[in-house]
Amino acid sequence: MAGSPEQFRGQSRLPRFAAPLRYDLVLRPDLAACTFSGSGSAAVAVSAPTRFLVLNAAELAVDRSSIRFQDWAPTEVAQFEEDEILVLGFGRELPLGEGVLSMDFTGTLNDQMRGFYRSKYEYNGEARNMAVTQFEAADARRCFPCWDEPAFKAKFKITLEVPAELVALSNMPVVKETVCGPLKTVYYEESPLMSTYLVAIVVGLFDYIESSTLEGTKVRVYTQVGKTSQGKFALDVGVKSLDLFKDYFATPYPLPKLDMIAIPDFAAGAMENYGLVTYRESALLYDEQLSSASNKQQVAITVAHELAHQWFGNLVTMEWWTHLWLNEGFASWVSYLAVESIFPEWNNWTQFLDETTSGLRLDALAESHPIEVDVNHASEIDAIFDSISYDKGASVIRMLQSYLGAERFQKALASYIKKYAYSNAKTEDLWAVLEEETGEPVKDLMTTWTKQQGYPVIYAKLNGQDLELEQAQFLSDGSSGPGMWIVPMTACCGSYDLNKKFLLKGKTDTMHIKDFAATQSGQNFWIKLNIDQTGFYRVKYDDELAAGLENAIKAKKLSLMDMIGIVEDSYALSVACKQTLTSLLRLLNAYRHESDYTILSHVTSVCLSVNKISTDANPDLSSDIKKLLIKLLLLAAKRVGWDPKDGESHLDVMLRSLLLIALVKLGHEETINEGIRRFHIFLEDRKTPLLPPDNRKAAYLAVMRTVSTSNRAGYDVLLKIYKETSEAQEKSRILGV
Repeated sequence: MAGSPEQFRGQSRLPRFAAPLRYDLVLRPDLAACTFSGSGSAAVAVSAPTRFLVLNAAELAVDRSSIRFQDWAPTEVAQFEEDEILVLGFGRELPLGEGVLSMDFTGTLNDQMRGFYRSKYEYNGEARNMAVTQFEAADARRCFPCWDEPAFKAKFKITLEVPAELVALSNMPVVKETVCGPLKTVYYEESPLMSTYLVAIVVGLFDYIESSTLEGTKVRVYTQVGKTSQGKFALDVGVKSLDLFKDYFATPYPLPKLDMIAIPDFAAGAMENYGLVTYRESALLYDEQLSSASNKQQVAITVAHELAHQWFGNLVTMEWWTHLWLNEGFASWVSYLAVESIFPEWNNWTQFLDETTSGLRLDALAESHPIEVDVNHASEIDAIFDSISYDKGASVIRMLQSYLGAERFQKALASYIKKYAYSNAKTEDLWAVLEEETGEPVKDLMTTWTKQQGYPVIYAKLNGQDLELEQAQFLSDGSSGPGMWIVPMTACCGSYDLNKKFLLKGKTDTMHIKDFAATQSGQNFWIKLNIDQTGFYRVKYDDELAAGLENAIKAKKLSLMDMIGIVEDSYALSVACKQTLTSLLRLLNAYRHESDYTILSHVTSVCLSVNKISTDANPDLSSDIKKLLIKLLLLAAKRVGWDPKDGESHLDVMLRSLLLIALVKLGHEETINEGIRRFHIFLEDRKTPLLPPDNRKAAYLAVMRTVSTSNRAGYDVLLKIYKETSEAQEKSRILGV
């Protein structure tokens, strides 16, 4: 290939005429100076005639005199910072086949929480630096020159030179250590094939606790010194998750060890680095005395999510960031599968509707985007790490599993993992395997959900013995978009034993219900579409059908998931002016005797949204609406009260926090005054049982309602608590008010 390095300027993807096979990296972080130096060699396969090697490098100073490919020095070296690429030109064509590229480089341990960066922590009252990596999506290039795209999988052999007293971790187990004066050199096993964004290094002072899976894989949780007791819960969840995923994917965990580590300064919630998963402290640590029930649940979900990635993302990796949802959607969905198995009393699949609701709300905006987004440059990747990739992605997977059946879906997924292990796949590859294994039109069905934004609302109208259905793209501004979907429809009538399942392939369809509804009459007659909310769509019922469902709610005839789906759909339709606020308030009143956390979490969310909308839109009516909403929630709130009860469930603990927070936000004076009273007792005695961690946010919110421009006392006291605590979850709780 003739030309100059300039021909590669502005390219969005690296050329494919050369690819790495193995990296051999030596890194020397200087934690005092916040710099690092490194030397690296990469075995490179040259597959087409070229005299150039093009790879990624950003914010690195490459020693040009050190660059060699085999014994050749480059005649041209160009580093295009705006494109984050390094172009090496040689005086003649490179020989086809394998050669070794080597070079030396230096960089900064930055304070941006990406690439190779520094994080601060305290040890014996002294501030210290640790070195941490965060390479997803495209930041390995800030640590070492590399082919920094997911499809360029290679093996990694890493060596670290670090202060002798520190713990140094990477993806693989340590082979050996040698100590020379104040420094030690740590050599790690060579990794299997993996993408650059999954490489990980952490250097600092840590303690750890460990356990093993049933197969004997060693699992450790690393924490700051003195905090290992807070890692026990995550360790237990991690071990059980690895065992569960091994069986579900019918493939063993691929690496000889798994470490999970809590990092004080961490931009993401967690990162699934192969064999060394990094977490924000609040996402990994759980303290029986200081953490809330919701913290516990979030730790479990996050750990399961990251460990699911060890198969779906790390073992089988997306070909390019367009297919990010394959990583995140599947990991989100499978995390609920794992936690449901480990903690069935949490009713986790019902709580999954929180994810579906989040996806539906974002995807109803005209500014939304498809699940699959064409990514043309690394700078565009971060924008798609959102509720569409995660929550909508997970929800359409649940919809597909429901349509195909759990057993068929699991078997096909295991085949997919086996077929693409240690390699890369596109969305279409997954559809092809699922279609081959099940015989269902998976590609045609799912393409309508992944390649266009939005989702439909299904209008359901009773016409004699027929149920007439019509789909239109739902938008929260009240308009309708041009979208059209193949919709997996489910319906039941008067009983979950009477159900139907079919595909809505066009704009309209008719379901004959004469035999379906023959045994139902009067107040017993109701039809529920989208059973258990497995479909990613909303339903607008005509008045007769809506009244039937309202009666079914009062009579507790519906599943928890369907109770949630009806209120969420009704709220969304009201916002879009497709039904009246009066009809929504009447529906909410049907939930006034409800006591289940999973339902009331959605009811309270809707109540708070209605309160905000009514305050903004019609201040004259807002006071009456607020009183109605408070009355709706007060019955359940009085039942759970402020004080924990012996033997109460995990969900009841979460319900108490949920309702107290909601009542404070709605301005319920009695709850606010009680929160302030308990807060003042807490100030005198931080261990008082009158304000356990689950109730603190409600009390903090109550205190903040007293804050004004002339009275900052409440704010100042909360700020003092924030500065004094070393617990990440307590800090998050205060920041959240």
